[in-house]
Amino acid sequence: VYRPTMQLSGILCSLLGWVLSCLTTYLPQWKNLNLELNELEIWTMGLWQACVVQEEGGMQCKDFDSFLALPPELRISRILMFFSNGSGLLGLLLSGFGLDCLKIGERQQEQKKRLLLFGGMLFWISGIAAVVPVSWVAHSTVQEFWDENIPDIVPRWDFGEALFVGWLAGFCLILGGSLLNFTICSTEVHPSSIHYAVAEQQDQCQHL
Repeated sequence: VYRPTMQLSGILCSLLGWVLSCLTTYLPQWKNLNLELNELEIWTMGLWQACVVQEEGGMQCKDFDSFLALPPELRISRILMFFSNGSGLLGLLLSGFGLDCLKIGERQQEQKKRLLLFGGMLFWISGIAAVVPVSWVAHSTVQEFWDENIPDIVPRWDFGEALFVGWLAGFCLILGGSLLNFTICSTEVHPSSIHYAVAEQQDQCQHL
């Protein structure tokens, strides 16, 4: 019974990672900036827009005017996050058809295993593609924060909540893909396969 349970756990974990990856792509809190002159305002920066959060006025955002005007880490992060979302969605579709609990293709166990394998590999790729951009932005933020060439009076950017969501998304996607690929190594025989094998044997005996 553990094999369908592991497959379902892998799908659910991967689905959670994919949803978090999509959420990370559009969250504007990749970087946060607190101004000492006005502590009531918090500036945030994402892949698509910059926002200012005011204690009384809520949040106001402005989209970036040009893709080419963005820093390199933000430009590449857009591409990688879209790639992560796309590969994660394709992985969900392929691995979904390869589940043992799905009645479609019960006699084609080898094809179902291949679908699970491809789906698990796509989840790995999707997870890595989600971890790389958030880690790159985090690395550049740390470098800018400790840059001695920048005067101390200049405000420094800090980690935003979206980075932690992106790390969690990558972890869930990689874990989900690992669970799916682990079940492929199992030699457990699906009960429906035994049923079809017995039925075919009875048909052969009747013909004899």
